[in-house]
Amino acid sequence: MALSVSVLLALVMLCSSPACSRDCALHPSHGNPETFMLLSQMEKISILSCLKDRTDFSFPQMLVDGNKFEKTEATLVMHEMLQQIFNLFSKSDSLVAWDETLLDKFLAGLHQQVDDLETCLEEEKNVELLSENSRLAVKRYFHGISLYLEKKVYSHCAWEVVRVEIRRCLFFINELTAKLRK
Repeated sequence: MALSVSVLLALVMLCSSPACSRDCALHPSHGNPETFMLLSQMEKISILSCLKDRTDFSFPQMLVDGNKFEKTEATLVMHEMLQQIFNLFSKSDSLVAWDETLLDKFLAGLHQQVDDLETCLEEEKNVELLSENSRLAVKRYFHGISLYLEKKVYSHCAWEVVRVEIRRCLFFINELTAKLRK
């Protein structure tokens, strides 16, 4: 029941949000510090107590140097990452790990960012062809995170390790947004 409330809240926020401008300038919501702060506040246990559960999720090397991205490809990569983060935290297994109010706000913020980027991507005709390798790299990366959670039976420590890794992703999106705004 609680999952459906979280997802419904995010969908209501998505459907009621105003569309971003058609010029699609990258604005601060694409590297939203509030989303980063909410994720930080979601910490329930210290990562220090979960050191035995740490793993290398192998952040895609091709994404590390955001200077190589054209604006359209960067927008698609950010969209895919935010969508994957939303999917990950929307799983029913995530409810036991997080404060529901913080999770709802976090999901709503992610959904708003995804919606804004979708509006930007609608303007591009051949966006699918431009970035398939980057998109697949992001999907593989998040699939590895999902498999890790499954293997660790969605334990609190596993979720904490993932939360820290997702902070890294949000930091990457923030940095990429800042580079593209220049």
